[in-house]
Amino acid sequence: MATKKDTGRLRRKRGIRNRISGSADRPRLTVFRSCKHIYAQVIDDDRAVSLVAASDLTKEIATEGTKRDRAKAVGVAIAKACLAGGITKVVFDRNGYIYHGRVSALADGAREGGLDF
Repeated sequence: MATKKDTGRLRRKRGIRNRISGSADRPRLTVFRSCKHIYAQVIDDDRAVSLVAASDLTKEIATEGTKRDRAKAVGVAIAKACLAGGITKVVFDRNGYIYHGRVSALADGAREGGLDF
């Protein structure tokens, strides 16, 4: 059952998704944040395919440190994977979350890793 908090986030998510979309030349970097973990995907909406994914559950990302530190590491990891795949520009989709804390840390990490958005 969706809580009041989730219902508001999903409403904001629908509004955001009406305005932004990923394409082959500029795919969408979307974030999902759970209570314990954070996940990021780069999606081409024209073909409806996920190009790159990263999360703090992978072995490459240290599970030590604060959740914000792990979010920044996920941003750097997704940027490395994107650059390896030839993706340099993305559209950032905060997925209805407030651009604060872990979401902004992930975005900062992706920018430091070399992504442009």
